[in-house]
Amino acid sequence: MEVRDCDVKMGRLNIKNVSRIFTKKEDGSRTEALHDISFDVQDGEFICLLGPSGCGKTTLLRIIAGLETMTSGEITLSGVPITGPDPKRGMVFQQYSLFPWRTVIDNVTFGLEMQGIKKDEARRQVEKYLELVGLGQFKNSYPHELSGGMQQRAAIARAFANEPEILLMDEPFGALDAQTRNTLQDELLKIWEQKQVTFLFVTHSVDEAVFLSDRLIVMTSRPGRIKEIVKVELPRPRSRTSPEVNRLRDRVLKLLKEERFSR
Repeated sequence: MEVRDCDVKMGRLNIKNVSRIFTKKEDGSRTEALHDISFDVQDGEFICLLGPSGCGKTTLLRIIAGLETMTSGEITLSGVPITGPDPKRGMVFQQYSLFPWRTVIDNVTFGLEMQGIKKDEARRQVEKYLELVGLGQFKNSYPHELSGGMQQRAAIARAFANEPEILLMDEPFGALDAQTRNTLQDELLKIWEQKQVTFLFVTHSVDEAVFLSDRLIVMTSRPGRIKEIVKVELPRPRSRTSPEVNRLRDRVLKLLKEERFSR
């Protein structure tokens, strides 16, 4: 197995020289969250963003989603500059963000309804996504009737229902127990292989990043910069405990440890 830094050609998502500075209204003090971030994401890639707490991973994801603005830089999807939210960029949050008064199927159809698609037609369109995430028989249930893992499946189905070009995921399994988390990782990879959607996935877990990704974007402590881009040249399906996985995990842990002690 060879693990190396990877330079790639221009891809579906292009992030160029992105910085983000927050300014407090009270005293005008400034905090730089991101500094000069540049990388590309290719069609069908599974990319994980990994770094110390507070390094700006979620901020970067929210900028790509169009939920926050950048201070400087440029981001394009398929050559089109990102200036705000768009169904082409699906977002899954750590908290499930389901409407408690809507059933599973009505939660999943919400985005389509906002696009002006009639409710009955939207319901027909999302049936396949509910089956894809294993919630077909729970479509008429309410969120409080589901486990945490099932609620996150519903959130993933809702993101897929808009048929995005890229799916942005902000620690979607962080609140789940280890067994459920591993199960959903396996299921997410199956969906990724079937749908061939591009993924940009934020995580604090080195194990999760190594298991899921084609490349790891390792970030520095705040202000977040790119410390290293590591290509994961491991065949799938991957063993979570193979010697190759362990060696790569150790390498990434050392990169993160360097950041912890550089503060």
